[in-house]
Amino acid sequence: MKVLFVAGDPKPERWTVPIKQLLPEADIYVWDPDGPAINADYAIVWQPPAKLFERETRLKAVFNLGAGIDGLLKVPNLPADLTVVRLEDAGMSVQMAEHVLHQILEVSRQMELYRDQQRQRLWKIHRPISRKEWPIGIMGLGHIGKRVASTLASLDYTVNGWARSEHTVEGVRTFAGNGQLGEFLGATRVLVNTLPLTSETENILNYDLFSQLQPGAVLINVGRGEHLVEEDLLRALDEEKLQRASLDVFRKEPLPAGHPFWERTDITITPHISARTLRDATLEQITGKIRDHASGHPITGIVDIARGY
Repeated sequence: MKVLFVAGDPKPERWTVPIKQLLPEADIYVWDPDGPAINADYAIVWQPPAKLFERETRLKAVFNLGAGIDGLLKVPNLPADLTVVRLEDAGMSVQMAEHVLHQILEVSRQMELYRDQQRQRLWKIHRPISRKEWPIGIMGLGHIGKRVASTLASLDYTVNGWARSEHTVEGVRTFAGNGQLGEFLGATRVLVNTLPLTSETENILNYDLFSQLQPGAVLINVGRGEHLVEEDLLRALDEEKLQRASLDVFRKEPLPAGHPFWERTDITITPHISARTLRDATLEQITGKIRDHASGHPITGIVDIARGY
């Protein structure tokens, strides 16, 4: 069995050494853009070059080093019949739940106000939180979205979820499809985006959508930067359609120094850290699936290329 690592890491041995330890029966190769074809059986990739699929024509499956596969699906010559497998969780969903909860608590429990009082040496207690005033809506109910939703529901928040198709999450009221999007938004004050990036979800976070949220709304975007129409966010904040926004993903990363988001006190910026890929858990999952696939056993996480997730 030949496994090709294609991720552009300047120190690929950080990945290939543990891959070999977990999959000793395989020969492990590192992508060489100028090298010959190795006739790999499997490829482990992150935003691979188009040249990969020109050269390696015997691939049985390609495994993505992340849950988001939009970068892989953008490769123009990705074979339509190739099995594409995304990363499932691998420690990311709990990180995302922590991050989202932190951002919610910052605004709902007025943590910035208390930090300001500390600087003033001011002891003043404000009204405690009423969770009924902070209904949360989760857009996207994959592994990550469901973990975020269930975590918040366990803390007695009112949590709604919306996705393209129907889902069931304990303690969460769910909505499905464009026909129920308006009702979902009307029931939401804190909007959390965990959607995959597809042609249908690009630019979904726009002025029209913000206008349908409850008063004093808050946006938390941990999906993709391309989900957000940046000019619409600024307009919604200026017109008080939104109270504030927490952004972890951007159309261009790193966010340029001259970008207007940096100047806004009503926007919280984090550098795409809401859920980091954990190498050990990731490689255990991927190598296990490679072994199962090679043995003819069914695996999960296979992407519907036509749908984009």
